[in-house]
Amino acid sequence: MKRMFFSLLTILTVLSTFAQEGQPERMSLNLSLNDAKQYAIEHNRSLQNASLSVKQAEASRWQTIATMLPQAKASIDYSNMCGYNMQIGGFSVPMNPSGTLAITASIAITGSQIVGTLLKNIAIDMSNVQAKQTEQTVSSNVTTTYYSILAMEETVVLLEKNLKNMQDIYARAQNAVKVGTSEQTTADQISVQLASYQSSINSTKRQVETLYNMLRIYLGAGVDCDIILTEKLEDLLNIDTTIDLLSSELILDNNYDYQLVSKNTELAKKQITLTAMDYVPSLSGYYQYSAKTYFGAAEGMNTTPPNMIGVSLGIPIWSSGKRASAVTEKKLAYAAAQNTLADTEDLLKVQDKQLKYNLKSAYETYEVQKKNINVTQSVFENVSKKFEFGYASSTEVTTATQELLTAQTNYISSMLEMVNAYINLKNLLNK
Repeated sequence: MKRMFFSLLTILTVLSTFAQEGQPERMSLNLSLNDAKQYAIEHNRSLQNASLSVKQAEASRWQTIATMLPQAKASIDYSNMCGYNMQIGGFSVPMNPSGTLAITASIAITGSQIVGTLLKNIAIDMSNVQAKQTEQTVSSNVTTTYYSILAMEETVVLLEKNLKNMQDIYARAQNAVKVGTSEQTTADQISVQLASYQSSINSTKRQVETLYNMLRIYLGAGVDCDIILTEKLEDLLNIDTTIDLLSSELILDNNYDYQLVSKNTELAKKQITLTAMDYVPSLSGYYQYSAKTYFGAAEGMNTTPPNMIGVSLGIPIWSSGKRASAVTEKKLAYAAAQNTLADTEDLLKVQDKQLKYNLKSAYETYEVQKKNINVTQSVFENVSKKFEFGYASSTEVTTATQELLTAQTNYISSMLEMVNAYINLKNLLNK
């Protein structure tokens, strides 16, 4: 019996070892902020799609160019008239089975093809701008999420520190109740604060996990990837760099939105030329070589020339105003595109002023909240000492605790607001 037990135990141990070896290892990433942005640039699926769009635009351009280059095709035909003989002037001509090999080379050039190639070049430029804009957006999302995770983790640290202080205060309150120098309601009020702190900690930890999941999506790292952020919040926060951005000048040509609208206006202008090409003649030409063979006893009538060339010139004459109306339509579309471009210029200039105002206000708020958290922390520690010696009530402790929690929350929020304002202005200026 013992031998059987040890044998089974040995088998289970071996199977467990093989099972563990067969499981894939979880991927783990240790990332600084720059590492995270670089990883996202290489693996983010939205960026991959943007890169594919550029390649699609290039392939589309080559399709247009190829229509202006020589085209060649070959064909093989077989015909059998089932023994039929053609009667011509009393003579019987056998129509034997035959096969024909034909090779044709042709070329056709129109004004629309030439202008179409120019339009495809603009489309490629727009795809490149959109790819850069997508990269900027992904990088901004990674930066915002990275900062948010660090801020939320810092919030958890502060809350746990407050929880430890409240636990000490609660323990002293309970001792006071035991010796009869305080009422149970005092300890109960502090107990409620303890529960509130614990709930806030749990809620914040869930927010942190949600942010990590968002970061995994932005990175394209997979939902099971373990991510460790290697930088600290205070190391990343560069106030001097943030303030220096306020003095940067908006250069419209550097803004991706402006580039896209500008390219769209250029595209609308080229559409006028493309439509006007309907007035231009089209030219085409071809060369054909044919070889025919018969499979009967005697050769039949062969009317297929071995070599043939042809040229065609198409000249538009009259379309009852259709072409003129089409050109007018494109001119009106171009005028609308110019208005959109002018509106975009004004909008970006207003946005520049607003975002600089937002960043300046966020910085001032951050400085105020930074001082406020130090003052509130001192007040809380002072009230805690007074409560320990019976010079402060539980209500005062509760109030000081709540004010400290609010100050900490406002400090973290002001920090993130400043970071977001900085990123938004940086994206606008394309710095």
